[in-house]
Amino acid sequence: METLLPYLALSMGLMSSFHCVGMCGPIALALPVHKGSRWQQVVGLLAYNGGRATTYALLGGLFGLLGSSFALMGYLRYLTIGAGLLMLAYVLWPANLESRLHPPRVWQQFVQTIKSRMARLLSSRSVAGWIGLGMLNGLLPCGLVYMAVVSSVATGSAMRGAGFMFLFGLGTVPAMMAVGFFKQWFTPTLRTRIRRLTPVLVAVAGIWIVMRGVLIQPPATGGVGHGTHTEIPICHKGIGQ
Repeated sequence: METLLPYLALSMGLMSSFHCVGMCGPIALALPVHKGSRWQQVVGLLAYNGGRATTYALLGGLFGLLGSSFALMGYLRYLTIGAGLLMLAYVLWPANLESRLHPPRVWQQFVQTIKSRMARLLSSRSVAGWIGLGMLNGLLPCGLVYMAVVSSVATGSAMRGAGFMFLFGLGTVPAMMAVGFFKQWFTPTLRTRIRRLTPVLVAVAGIWIVMRGVLIQPPATGGVGHGTHTEIPICHKGIGQ
């Protein structure tokens, strides 16, 4: 099942990219690069989307590290199954989850700070500014990004978690690049039709993660206090005997 991770990440990113177009597309269209040459537009959009993918990778590494900690304690399989069930609940009962999960005030203030800094960077004409704008954009609340981050926990490794989320970010790039050049193609009808497929992919990912959790072997018990006795030779003869 390890070989399916890259495909799962890219597929989730690709399908959720049309949701990104609706949520983050206006930011991509507001970038000042659209006033420059075609080459400047390409560089600017790549820098912006590269910044988003970098933030996703950092989040994936953090949650992958969390998964590795649970693996050391022998609880990764339970965390993985729980993550998969949460994704299925997000698909089956989205309204119930949204009504029960209220972000704390501290998080709301953090989001407002992110938005304020993004507004200042929208006037930037440097590659560093566009990368920074994308990195901040990656921190904005998004249910589909949350589901992908939850999936990265199941990798059980900081490196694999970072790679998983970076591939997820790359999966969103084609649609985000296209909206910068062919915005007339992305009609509300098209976005709505493709967005309907997103819950299906999230459900498939949730089932896959639950199966992965079930297949994780619990750590073997042993050592002191776990029923394994090791005889230690003791010399009963005194010195000189």
